[in-house]
Amino acid sequence: MACMKLGSKTDAFQRQGQAWFCTTGLPSDIVVEVEEMSFHLHKFPLLSRSGVLERLIAEASEDEEKRVINLPDIPGGAKTFELIAKFCYGVKLELTASNVVHLRCASEHLEMTEEYGEGNLILQTETFLNQVVLKNWKDSLKALQTCDDNILPYAEEHNIPKRCIESLAMKASTDPNLFGWPIMEHGGPMQSPGGSVLWNGISTGARPQHSSADWWYDDASTLSLPIYKRLIAVMESRGIRQEIIAGSLTYYAKKYLPGLNRRQGESSNRLIMGAPPSEEDQKALLEEIDRLLPMQKNLVSTKFLFGFLVAVLNLNLSIWLEVDNPSELILAGQRTS
Repeated sequence: MACMKLGSKTDAFQRQGQAWFCTTGLPSDIVVEVEEMSFHLHKFPLLSRSGVLERLIAEASEDEEKRVINLPDIPGGAKTFELIAKFCYGVKLELTASNVVHLRCASEHLEMTEEYGEGNLILQTETFLNQVVLKNWKDSLKALQTCDDNILPYAEEHNIPKRCIESLAMKASTDPNLFGWPIMEHGGPMQSPGGSVLWNGISTGARPQHSSADWWYDDASTLSLPIYKRLIAVMESRGIRQEIIAGSLTYYAKKYLPGLNRRQGESSNRLIMGAPPSEEDQKALLEEIDRLLPMQKNLVSTKFLFGFLVAVLNLNLSIWLEVDNPSELILAGQRTS
């Protein structure tokens, strides 16, 4: 995973229970409370980087006995504020695809603009997103995976999910062997997302036998259903062939719907590393897959359609149940919605 190194100072933060302390030798003159965590810090490093913290510290300073400020709504919570505090102190830290979305949203929330210091966190995170994450398949995917329900509303304000989805769709709709994409985290030779061997970051054109149009299916299946749906919609708008779209949808369904892979001995439990989806989640997934599957005939195997119909019947869904003889449609390789 690519990273950007920020700061130059050694780590001067120490955790004791539910509190963080800056061990610079100077006594703390401000306490920042985020969720259940207390950060015992110093005013100047914070107010010199953040407009919000500058105002809150000024308000707290009016009362000499009040040394505590609260940040109840900061995106990413205490874990993200820990990184922000280190940034304010110039302590070494790494921007990665795993933390950049939270840091981008939190830095905006705290008004960490160039007005409060050159190379401030909004600029650093935006630069990393544009110049690194969005140019790399794995990093774009990882950034999207971090967009959970808590951070997603903030991320949408900055079009981060949209930009990552468009990046993934562009790469999936282009022959990956024509370009030297950033390497994947596989064993063996360095490869582009499509499998083309890379030498010094440049595609050699050598195409391993396992490379095919479905190279992105498994990665896409790690996305939440709402994000995955948006990815499929953008891919369709880019003209990706219907059979490839159908293949991804069936792969996604098999991964999360118990029973669709029984003959192969696969378990959706293993694939999602946890308990099977709830009945409501399964219903939602079935309905979305039914809606998204292309109408063209013969794109989906009869075996999958039989399994899909069984799942629909088991969950008492209305889709397909109005058909007089659903099996005839399945045997014909058709579907109806």
